[in-house]
Amino acid sequence: MAAQGVKKQGSLTFNQRRNNMSNFLMKKSWVISFVSVLTLSVVLTACGGSKEASGQKVTLTYWNGFTGPDRPAYEELVKQFNDKHPNIQVTMDISPWDALLAKLPTSLASGQGPDIASFDSSLIPQYAKGNLILPVDDIYGKGIDQNVMAKSLVEAMKYNDKLYAVPANTATLLMYYNKDLFKAAGIAAPPSTWAEWQDAILKTTKTNGTDKQYGLVLADHATIPMWPILIWGNGGDILSSDHKKSMLNDSKTVEALKIWADLVANKGISPVNLTGGDADKIFASGKAAMEINGPWMAAGLSGVNFGVAPVPAGPAGKATLANAVAMVIGKNTKHKNEVYEFMKFWNSADAQAYLSSKSGFPPTRTDLNDNAQVKSNPLIPQFAAVANDSRFYLAGLEQFSKIDSDIFTPAIQAITNNKGTVEATMADASKKLDALLSGK
Repeated sequence: MAAQGVKKQGSLTFNQRRNNMSNFLMKKSWVISFVSVLTLSVVLTACGGSKEASGQKVTLTYWNGFTGPDRPAYEELVKQFNDKHPNIQVTMDISPWDALLAKLPTSLASGQGPDIASFDSSLIPQYAKGNLILPVDDIYGKGIDQNVMAKSLVEAMKYNDKLYAVPANTATLLMYYNKDLFKAAGIAAPPSTWAEWQDAILKTTKTNGTDKQYGLVLADHATIPMWPILIWGNGGDILSSDHKKSMLNDSKTVEALKIWADLVANKGISPVNLTGGDADKIFASGKAAMEINGPWMAAGLSGVNFGVAPVPAGPAGKATLANAVAMVIGKNTKHKNEVYEFMKFWNSADAQAYLSSKSGFPPTRTDLNDNAQVKSNPLIPQFAAVANDSRFYLAGLEQFSKIDSDIFTPAIQAITNNKGTVEATMADASKKLDALLSGK
């Protein structure tokens, strides 16, 4: 589930929409190895933009991976900034995210990197720890108001309690549902509680015969994480709030996983071992009644009579997942003040309303739900409305990749494939996580 807009894009294929990570979590790149910088093969020079001969104009370089169908929206926003700031001109270097991430660390370390860069917010700890980017605490409250941003979004811009980024974009997840399958099952409205949700899931699951139908498709790898939402809804978590202790063996976590693993493994509500792409295809083919997904999904559902609703509230209350692409400052920039002007503009009300209306993603601000541009796409306010109920998965953790790929995902796959009890599996995973957190 990568960043894409919710507006239909002509003959744009579903996979093209999915691969546009620019707007939400590089869907297949949640687990990204940070490129180690061991050898620098280029000569150390000044970073990014430089003043022109007149001494009046500053040129800033901005590296990002906004290669998808909504690339024109990002380019237009930069043009708007340049038009309004004749003495500060931003040039964008746009390349696929994997190519960007392969060259960015070395370039920043050598001093030849950009003034500004964007990447998934989960990578902030690696770049901050490596001293490749500058802290930006002083821009908040002096041009960017964190009070109009979801608290979880601001927290995701931090490493070790210091702010190192501003959001370039953000998105949340909602529950997509097939209206026709709901009608056939006698379900009048989307569920709002776990009890209603589980009832609707079972009513729309057909396990007999060759024409199978699934109540809720749940991906477990190569996807935006869905299982943490189920854990949060029951009051459990992956880590303690201080990130020092595993919560995988917590009673609320185990209880949630027992409920949902049983529905998958024994009730057949979803196939097992699904990637995010697999889950999307099943829902888009009309063979699943529900899926948890982001705003990009809508563009691939032209043949499905669908609606969206908040993920039903669990015993602990409402919860959903969010993610963001971060905007950071290269450590060697000579134009921090000018970069700040660009960051302020990018997160201004006018700029965010425009970008949201063109990309299909909710704005980075929570005060624009009644904005006419934002409301021009009826789905955007719905994704924006759950921002304050959203949480980021393993935000601010250097060990993000290891926790996700080596501990959490294998544990989920084990319990959904009935390869051990939930209690034993999560106890083992919890020991591994505590060992990782303690550096053992």
